[in-house]
Amino acid sequence: MRFETIAIHAGERPDEMFGAVSVPIYQTSTFVFEDVGKTRGYDYSRTANPTRKVLEDTIAALEGGKAGFAFATGMAAEATVIHLLKCGDHVISGDDVYGGTYRLFQDVMPDFGLEFTFLRMDSRQTIEAAIKPNTRMLWLETPSNPLLNIVDVEMVVDIAKKHNLMTVIDNTFATPYFLRPIEYGVDLVVHSTTKYLNGHCDVVGGAVVTTTEELTERVQFLLNAMGTCASPFDCWLVLRGIETLPVRMKQHAENATSVANYLSGHPAVKRVFYPGLDSHPGHEIAKRQMKGFGGVVSFELKEGTGAVSSFLKRIKVFSLAESLGGVASLAEHPATMSHASMPKEHREKAGITEELIRLSVGLENIDDLIDDLRRAL
Repeated sequence: MRFETIAIHAGERPDEMFGAVSVPIYQTSTFVFEDVGKTRGYDYSRTANPTRKVLEDTIAALEGGKAGFAFATGMAAEATVIHLLKCGDHVISGDDVYGGTYRLFQDVMPDFGLEFTFLRMDSRQTIEAAIKPNTRMLWLETPSNPLLNIVDVEMVVDIAKKHNLMTVIDNTFATPYFLRPIEYGVDLVVHSTTKYLNGHCDVVGGAVVTTTEELTERVQFLLNAMGTCASPFDCWLVLRGIETLPVRMKQHAENATSVANYLSGHPAVKRVFYPGLDSHPGHEIAKRQMKGFGGVVSFELKEGTGAVSSFLKRIKVFSLAESLGGVASLAEHPATMSHASMPKEHREKAGITEELIRLSVGLENIDDLIDDLRRAL
């Protein structure tokens, strides 16, 4: 089946019990045993749940992976994956990753003996120079948050295979509709399902997709042992959102392209970050490995932080809020919001300036979105 059909029909659908077309919410903590040691496939919802299983199977099918796992948040998914490593291991990560990812890597996991190096992952030479004897994992985002930098997935996978390293990609921005990293040889895919997979800003969640039997068993063990799983109701909400993912992503990308082109020609805008623009340094790589360029556009104003505050107060259709990927358009200031936990020195080195604004371009009429930006600018 093709992507649009998988999004609606993957997993155990219709429900086997009564034939429900909409997946039921199995809002239960425990399941009756038929006999000692004999269940109908489920015993306790932390370990597995029928509603969660349909979501997990659907995400795995969309990504082309072996198995999927649904988590309470995107950070719960990332925290679980990083526990695949052991004390003394080293991870190479992109330098402009999501602020919560940076906080987990820089402020939490070093206390448990993990070591991290942050760098711009745009050069084979740079990445290979950072590999140490204890390096075990390459962690990438593409497009990155919030600078929309593009990582050549094929190149990174080639480096990883050469040095026997695990590759993990955060595919939240692109979604499997625009990018399928497993086809390039990536080992693990993570998502914040809060964003585009759900698409309606009414739930928080995360996901991991595995590619081997060994990784599947290890992630399942960690999910159960750490209790990082998603609730049945949250899974149902994400599953409902995924059914419209293809049509939403097409419109997100169309609107974002129009917004990026408009901002590129505005005299108050210093620079626009969007991989769909010919001027973007990763444009050709993005064209090669993606079906589309996504719905996030970032830009820098020419003036100082006073101009940023004025702009964010004037927007009406865009809302000043955290997160992204919903049907409603959002604007945020990374330096004080999504990346506030990242030290100023690291932000500036990575290129996340005080003048940077990130737009999650929603599904409103494009003329209304452009008019809103025009008034605010």
